[in-house]
Amino acid sequence: MTIINAHIYTMAGAGIFENGYIKITDGKIAAVGAMEAYRADEPEEIFDARGLLLFPGFIDAHTHIGMCEDGLGFEGDDLNEMTDPATPHLRGIDAVNPLDDCFHEALEAGVTAVVTGPGSANPISGQLLAMKTWGNYVDEMVIKAPVAMKFALGENPKTVYHDRKETPVTRMATAAVIRGQLQEAAQYKEKKEAGEDVDFDAACEALVPLLNKEIPAHIHAHRLDDMATAARIAKEFNLDYIIVHGTRGYLAPEILQKNNMRVLCGPIICERSKPELKGLTPKCPGILHEAGIPLAIITDHPVIPVQYLALCAGLAEREGLPHMEALKAITVNAAALAGIDGRVGSVEVGKDADFVLFSQNPLTLEAKPQAVIVDGVVRYQP
Repeated sequence: MTIINAHIYTMAGAGIFENGYIKITDGKIAAVGAMEAYRADEPEEIFDARGLLLFPGFIDAHTHIGMCEDGLGFEGDDLNEMTDPATPHLRGIDAVNPLDDCFHEALEAGVTAVVTGPGSANPISGQLLAMKTWGNYVDEMVIKAPVAMKFALGENPKTVYHDRKETPVTRMATAAVIRGQLQEAAQYKEKKEAGEDVDFDAACEALVPLLNKEIPAHIHAHRLDDMATAARIAKEFNLDYIIVHGTRGYLAPEILQKNNMRVLCGPIICERSKPELKGLTPKCPGILHEAGIPLAIITDHPVIPVQYLALCAGLAEREGLPHMEALKAITVNAAALAGIDGRVGSVEVGKDADFVLFSQNPLTLEAKPQAVIVDGVVRYQP
């Protein structure tokens, strides 16, 4: 298929083609450029996008979509394994139901890729994955698995294990659980690399890619003190890490900058339903951007339904985040922070042909996709 006459936002070095084309071969972008350079091939399927704005498919870099199914209770809730505070060996891919209605709602809203996986009940929760929103078989939808290891600091683990009268019930104990498991994994890794005989340990084995910096740690932290703890642990174990939420990071962005933090900002359209959300404001992404902190905007679905990702970016824009940065926060920057920018997030030759087309600014309440394309095929049109 070839898309012609589109106003293309590449979100890459090529910038914007006011009247451009994209050639697609085998689900990948084969060529992109201005219409003046277009040469028709015979035969080819043509998608005329005249009057439409084309963007890379939107990406939500932190959700729990498919893990706690829409409209179901316990039967569909596979989000948190609240029986052990350290479960790095759990794999989100084993719990995602791709037939959850929310995947179709995400697709209809132009969200073509998501990061999903375990929640934040445990200090170490398990492996996250990145996947497409179109499909019915998880293994064929995966972009990368694992894409990160999920950790949680602060209120959530305290609340869960306080009710159980088990460790951890303090921030000190939460950090200690994480350190203890990482130290055990580091010793396990060292022995294996030295050729010593060691019994297989699923938890330690799952943490080896993290210790090798093959995947990052995604660390749930809302408060500044929890973000400082995340940085402290990351330095101790030489981890690549990203802060998830960063709700109060705007209070001292210089601390985030000093510690080279990257932030998945959100949710920003929700009630302050727990103490850690005190001070929540949609101004946060704009303030962090101004301080030079790499960020993406997230929904934390189902906290905010994933189909409102663009609306979240629009609100961040209204509160100070520049328009193009708001678009980057749900496309190329989201892909980079998720470690999947080699395949998605921008319109460049060789990447997956995932696009969303609008007749107006997509970050407004009135905007609705006119077409959503995944792997070079039109998967949705109203």
